Amino acid sequence: MTNKNYSIIVGALLLGLAVCIGAFGAHGLKAIVTDQGMKTFQTGVSYHYYHGFGLLLLGLLKNQYPELKEKFVFYAFIVGITLFSFNCYFYAIFNIKTFAMIIPIGGVFFILGWFTLAYRLYKVQK
Repeated sequence: MTNKNYSIIVGALLLGLAVCIGAFGAHGLKAIVTDQGMKTFQTGVSYHYYHGFGLLLLGLLKNQYPELKEKFVFYAFIVGITLFSFNCYFYAIFNIKTFAMIIPIGGVFFILGWFTLAYRLYKVQK
């Protein structure tokens, strides 16, 4: 990435989007979604927040460690939010099993992102 604050900007935008989606869920879905659907929707919002903050952290770490190779982590979190959180939203609203089957793939990207970040931080601190 050419701009070391790109993660911070994208993280802030994704956090703003998480607030919008969370508010939509809290105020617009209760009448049309089951209790289990609301729990699934909220799980998506929670992980959306966690990884939006993860992107902010990634940008701050890149500021502290300019040699940190953060590109994979950045994209892993973006793909994770897309596949995990957005499929939680879609599954909660439409109750289509295909969306539920994609959710774990997003979780794998979250895990890969965090473990890659830990490894890369270990390498730059050697």
